[in-house]
Amino acid sequence: MTAAQNSTIAPSSTAPAKPLRMSAEQAARVSASAFEGLMEHLGYLDADSAERVRQAYLYADNAHADQWRSSGDPYITHPIAVTAICANWKLDAPALMAALLHDSMEDCGITKDDLNERFGEDVADLVDGLTKLDKLQFNTREENQAESFRKMLLAMARDVRVILIKLADRTHNMRTMSDMPRSKWGRISSETLEIYAPIAHRLGLNQTYRELQDLSFKHLHPWRYATLEKAIARSRTRRRDLVQRVQDEVSTAFGAQGLPVRLLGRESTLYSLYLRMLKNQLSFAKVTDIYGFRVIVPKTLDCYTALGVLHQKYKPMPGRFKDYIAIAKSNGYQSLHTTLVGPSSVNIEFQLRTEEMNIVAEAGVAAHWLYKAQKGHDSEHLSTQWLQSLLDIQNETRDATEFWDHVKVDLFPDAVYVFTPKSEIMAMPRGATVVDFAYAIHSKIGNRTIAAKINDEEVPLRTELKSGDVVQIITSETATPNPAWLSFVKTGRARSKIRSFLKNSAQSEAGQLGDTLLAQALRSEGIDSVPAQDEANKGVWDEILRITGNRTPAELLVDIGMGRRIASLVAARMTSFMTKQGVRPDALLITQERFNTDNRPFQGAVTLNGDESSSVHYSHCCRPVPGDPILGYLGGQGLVVHHAHCHNAIKLREKDVDRFISVDWAEDITRAFEAGIVVTVQNNKGVLARVAAELANAEADIVRVEMTDEVAVGTTDLRFVISVQNNVQLENALRNLRRLHSVIRASRIIA
Repeated sequence: MTAAQNSTIAPSSTAPAKPLRMSAEQAARVSASAFEGLMEHLGYLDADSAERVRQAYLYADNAHADQWRSSGDPYITHPIAVTAICANWKLDAPALMAALLHDSMEDCGITKDDLNERFGEDVADLVDGLTKLDKLQFNTREENQAESFRKMLLAMARDVRVILIKLADRTHNMRTMSDMPRSKWGRISSETLEIYAPIAHRLGLNQTYRELQDLSFKHLHPWRYATLEKAIARSRTRRRDLVQRVQDEVSTAFGAQGLPVRLLGRESTLYSLYLRMLKNQLSFAKVTDIYGFRVIVPKTLDCYTALGVLHQKYKPMPGRFKDYIAIAKSNGYQSLHTTLVGPSSVNIEFQLRTEEMNIVAEAGVAAHWLYKAQKGHDSEHLSTQWLQSLLDIQNETRDATEFWDHVKVDLFPDAVYVFTPKSEIMAMPRGATVVDFAYAIHSKIGNRTIAAKINDEEVPLRTELKSGDVVQIITSETATPNPAWLSFVKTGRARSKIRSFLKNSAQSEAGQLGDTLLAQALRSEGIDSVPAQDEANKGVWDEILRITGNRTPAELLVDIGMGRRIASLVAARMTSFMTKQGVRPDALLITQERFNTDNRPFQGAVTLNGDESSSVHYSHCCRPVPGDPILGYLGGQGLVVHHAHCHNAIKLREKDVDRFISVDWAEDITRAFEAGIVVTVQNNKGVLARVAAELANAEADIVRVEMTDEVAVGTTDLRFVISVQNNVQLENALRNLRRLHSVIRASRIIA
């Protein structure tokens, strides 16, 4: 446990007394002493790098002159302490310099250009990134927190050193929280527990993760922390002999096998014990697995040899063995975990790993700098996939709350491990589906997914994955994502890729529809086609865009296709501009195109074949099918198609006639359509089965059925949504239903 965890809080409802400020001479001695203590940890740097760090210290010390911490210490002691934490991770010289200077821009009026000129672009960029993070406030309002969180994660994705320094900064602030006013404890501790600790865990910084959790717990619930800490201390005293006995017996067993090991004792953190007690409603006396040992061995194979020695010495608990060496956690963690029944039936957990695994387990992504000098070491990839995925998601959504929804699942992972058909291991969040797996491989695979097999058996795409599954994705070149996938996918990557594809697809289709509508409207003005987007017509497009407020012609066409702009009004404006440039409308074309039988401006009919995807919606109030008379309404979300006799459409047309356009069915329809029918039947036994059989005979598929709760009366209404090819098939189905003896009436539902 950390020193901060071993100290007992003296809970107080009052703010700490304001310390006396030391003299300038005392402050100089304290600062110099703190920095010399830091320099003792910089032996891994070469002389030139160490001197650069010293120059950064001198610059920061001068910048923070006459600034003080809440404890009464010179302010520079805080950047020095933050840098010391970074030095424990063996971060490079620019990162250490940025840690020393991280508050200089915010508090001392120093600019990024100043730092760039003095220390170089790398250091200036790091300090600038840290300064922006320091300005973020995590408010209780979710949208504000989401925006701040998005900025922080993106800064981390661009340069992970930014978040490492920020985590070091937050760790030291939490260690010295008791010097701050009590009113700040709750907000800062909650923010640390909910935001920074999970990021530390996701990056594999387990030591920092545990310390941040315990320090947050200490300041959120000081009485609970103090009580639990005292209980741990009493338990530690009572079981000192038992722990020593286990250590001696295990050391002897390893010695007998000639296996060199380093044995370290460990305790569960107070916060993890607190959560376990809370979750399982246990008293402290009933909590087991408080004590454990870490076994450090020279080589990976020795981990398994040591495991065999331990299992020979003590009885293992069934189901409590985990092999994170063969299948590493997604943050790079590797270790063998086993829980054994020790002396006096006390459960003791052992973690077995190599020295390198131990460093990676504690330092996570920071292990890259620890091993940077070792040729061929592959620690640099730790967590980089997750960091890059943040940028991928950001490129596909600019909404902060949506971004937060995407990443929060990935930030709190409970992983399952599955295999590709080529036996490659992939870690997925618990609850991830086949579609999540497809997008994890590649976005093109996800977009083209049509089916899947798990362990050589076909499964639905919504099937959740389990550890050990072998997953095979079946694709088609013509397949596209289904909007229904959004209801069950788990990962942020899959969700953002699906939404991005659907959005781009809708934009493209709306643009095509807009081009068609504008062309038809121009023909009614005597212009035979939409002006080309070239230099000759630049003036016309510029004038139109200035009036509509659109940035590009493509954006204008999308707005027309979505119904946000009326094609006839845009066409009239465009014709006016073109006339001024000498283009003469064709009078014959106007006569042919402009007026229909009711003397209303006519734009020509848009042809529908059912393959329009998201650009065209078929209204659920009347459910038109091929062969019905139809009309189209551009209401701002694309083209909505209504049955011509739909009461809702008729009322809407009276209020907003300009948004209605002519639509017609194509000769070749590509799919079936849904229609609503109501069948009034006598409450006879088996009547529903007979009605369903008659619909099947008419080759109409039942999509949904509802029935009124009128068992006590003689008749009831059965409401169906059925799938048919056209209105001829629909009428045949209704005709067949009316012939049934139990059917009183059968009719179509049109609003």
